Amino acid sequence: MTLVYILKRLAISIPVLWLLVTLTFLFLRIVPGGPFDQDKALPPHIKANLEKEFDLDKPVVWNTKKWSEGHYIQFFTETQYFYAMKKLVHGDLGPSFKYRTRRVTDIILESLPVSIELGLYAVLFAFLLGIPLGILSAHRHNTWIDHTSMFFAISGVTLPSFLIAVILIYFFSIQWGMLPAGLWDSGFEYKVLPVVALGIRPVAIIARLMRASVLDVIQADYIRTARAKGLAEFPLMMKHVVKNSLIPVITIAGPLVAAVITGSFVIEHVFAIPGMAKHFIQAVTNRDYTLVMGVTIVYAVFLIVANITVDVMYSVVDPRIKLS
Repeated sequence: MTLVYILKRLAISIPVLWLLVTLTFLFLRIVPGGPFDQDKALPPHIKANLEKEFDLDKPVVWNTKKWSEGHYIQFFTETQYFYAMKKLVHGDLGPSFKYRTRRVTDIILESLPVSIELGLYAVLFAFLLGIPLGILSAHRHNTWIDHTSMFFAISGVTLPSFLIAVILIYFFSIQWGMLPAGLWDSGFEYKVLPVVALGIRPVAIIARLMRASVLDVIQADYIRTARAKGLAEFPLMMKHVVKNSLIPVITIAGPLVAAVITGSFVIEHVFAIPGMAKHFIQAVTNRDYTLVMGVTIVYAVFLIVANITVDVMYSVVDPRIKLS
């Protein structure tokens, strides 16, 4: 049943992915400027050859010339959009317009593992810290522990990630010299500040949501019944309260992953991490259509997989929820 559900969701995701790719394609063409517009203009014949090589000499979406000539099929097929979609269907992202000797796939495969590693560490950090913090705040409701943890949680939500990154660098790198201020090397010390800077906001969101969920579950009748029967507090919290409180947290896991992924652009830039953010920002600046499209597709696929995983996790945490 689970496999059928996953396949069904993947099938539904295909039109969504196609719509995203189409909108990205159109927006890239609408934005002023092109991939070969440089400060020092290229000679017209060289620019024309480059545009022909990358199919940019053709109309964007429809070819009115072919229509007027009576070639109605070529009205759509002799366009930039058709050639781009045809290559994507065959799994070919094409060469980068900026780095013409390198293929987009090679650039992504080179930088993607770093971005994945940073994102996974940040998400793991968020859940490992946010869930216990929320449980502790709810268990010590209206005490100094609750007030202190919620103060830091609200601060984590309101402060932007780049400001947190700057604060961490200033104290832990410049003032105290405890951790490196940038790069992404094999040592664990290089990963601490970027992961914390990227994970603080998710930690705060999870802690606040977990606190509210635990407080709601604690007031349920079956919890009061379990307490009346003499069940100890720790087993009660772990067996009944925490498990039933996780559903709202799992609900936001998909959007949370999206927030971590988009937030990693800023963090990778601040800490000079050689991930996909560097290529994406440069690709947008250089109007590198193929590279922007490739990075967009990769992140879209990650988000689709994350949301499907969240839905499957519902049935794992609460067997009463059936996948359909």
